[in-house]
Amino acid sequence: MNKKTPMREQSPDVRKRNFNEVALGYTLEEAVAEAQRCLQCPTHPCVSGCPVGIDIPGFIRELREGRLEESYRILKSYNNLPAVCGRVCPQEVQCEFRCVVGKMKDSEPVAIGRLERFVADWAAENLEEKVEESAGQRKEKVAIVGSGPAGLTAAADLAKIGYNVDVFEALHKPGGVLVYGIPEFRLPKRIVEREVNYIEKLGVRIFLNTVVGKTIKVKDLLEEYDAIFIGTGAGTPKFMGIPGTNLNGVYSANEFLTRVNLMKAYLFPDYDTPVRVGKRVAVIGAGNTAMDAARSALRLGAEKVYIVYRRTENEMPARREEYHHALEEGIEFLWLTLPVRYLGDANGNVEAMECVRMELKGVDRSGRPKPVPVEGSNFVLEIDMVIEAIGQGPNRVLLSEFPGLELNERGYIKTDRDTGATSVRGVFAGGDIVTGAATVIEAMGAGKRAAQFIHSYLSGEWDPWQK
Repeated sequence: MNKKTPMREQSPDVRKRNFNEVALGYTLEEAVAEAQRCLQCPTHPCVSGCPVGIDIPGFIRELREGRLEESYRILKSYNNLPAVCGRVCPQEVQCEFRCVVGKMKDSEPVAIGRLERFVADWAAENLEEKVEESAGQRKEKVAIVGSGPAGLTAAADLAKIGYNVDVFEALHKPGGVLVYGIPEFRLPKRIVEREVNYIEKLGVRIFLNTVVGKTIKVKDLLEEYDAIFIGTGAGTPKFMGIPGTNLNGVYSANEFLTRVNLMKAYLFPDYDTPVRVGKRVAVIGAGNTAMDAARSALRLGAEKVYIVYRRTENEMPARREEYHHALEEGIEFLWLTLPVRYLGDANGNVEAMECVRMELKGVDRSGRPKPVPVEGSNFVLEIDMVIEAIGQGPNRVLLSEFPGLELNERGYIKTDRDTGATSVRGVFAGGDIVTGAATVIEAMGAGKRAAQFIHSYLSGEWDPWQK
């Protein structure tokens, strides 16, 4: 049996009552032992599974030889947020999925994500990050709208080339979904701050509390900057729209997680952001956001937390690691179950939820098994809080203010898939605002590609808008 080197974790009974990071990371000895499992394949298929194309065999080779600084330099040359990616990227369906070691009988792939995390954390503790500020070497200015993974990646790559880069963020903290969406127990915010500080050292300026389209007009950006990258993500919550949605105690996952993470409700009363948490909580959906919401509710004092999903475990979008952590912490999963209405008390507070059992028949338009209600299977579940985590859509504030910006049928920005170029000259876009909700590393890949083509455009080497 050729298994991954285990990573130490807080025990479920302890961690479900705190917001400290669940996974505790490798020691140097554990990291080197895991690195030695890498075969250093000449074809390095793992690299083709990485959206930002990290030289995975290279950084692992340096790590196993004890050259940790060199390992980190390789990582950082490809990935501006390695400590983030090492924690939240779905390596199991990307780089690790391609790993040759994992294709062998009774073998698991090399723990590439855990090694990336180890090297990034080691560097933070042992290296003084020396950055030569390169911004300003070129006269052109680039505006980045949104400071999530796509925007930060594009900003850093362009600053390294020498562009003057300004980032405009609507919220009071940079990081986008990294700070408002992902809980502290999965991604400590000091890690995000550390990575953002590095990007600012490159010469990138970040303007907070700035809503492009309102605080600053789109026409002003178009006049002042030579190119614009839009990476505003998909942060508008979707609701099921069933009867009772407006009852007290029914949240969107976006609101709940933003209060808990960005506004520090989990530290109340040290932070003046209370959040009401029920005793019996139902979370609708089974993606990573649903797992984050359910596990946060548990840590905030809920006695019983359900995840309610209309398909089965096999169709669940969440990472297996997050699913297993939720199971260990005592969260109950109600598969093949769909809420049809929320029931309230005399004061307008949610007190129960009527559901119907589902069965899978055929496939839907997305190619997934289609859930169909089972006639006569309705039942009522007593709950006093609901969190709907069924997806997000594009934010209309910027899009409605941007003249000539072409959108697709789902309301996302239409771009050239390879370059990120939009219908407006000099304007590029990438990440969730283009694809819909996806992963952190996919958004980073989009930001990286767009930065390359922004450079080509500003250098006069390429102009997709030229007729």
